[in-house]
Amino acid sequence: MSEKKRTTIVLFSGDYDKAMAAYIIANGAAAYDHEVTIFHTFWGLNALRKEEPLTLNKGFLEKMFAKMMPRGADKMGLSKMNFAGMGPKMIKQVMKKHNAMTLPQLIEMAQEQEVKLIACTMTMDLLGLHQEELLNGVEYAGVAAYLAEAGNGNVNLFI
Repeated sequence: MSEKKRTTIVLFSGDYDKAMAAYIIANGAAAYDHEVTIFHTFWGLNALRKEEPLTLNKGFLEKMFAKMMPRGADKMGLSKMNFAGMGPKMIKQVMKKHNAMTLPQLIEMAQEQEVKLIACTMTMDLLGLHQEELLNGVEYAGVAAYLAEAGNGNVNLFI
């Protein structure tokens, strides 16, 4: 019996469309029986943020980052044609018309398919994000954990 193929994705981008691409690829790979890991770092961490605000003890800069960054996958902007927030509304309307899954639905599907969602702990520290602010079921690790996964990967992507 052959060993399972592995796919790793670094999600660096905080753009809705790029995060969608990462999760579409991840779900497709999982459907083809790959072991899949998405390592969320920097702005990609916003895809894992819970939508509801939490009252946490944070310093001034951490509070500023928290206010400036989108809270949750559905609040992320587009990489192109954002148009002060109109672009995401338009694309979501087109997606609904075509019965396409939203980013939050793709993330939920990935969790159901046991895609490993990892949040970069170093970036969380830099941006002042706390584990309580992220979705349940997320793992926390540093770059060494990602490199171990990627070293055994058949497909490694940076989005």
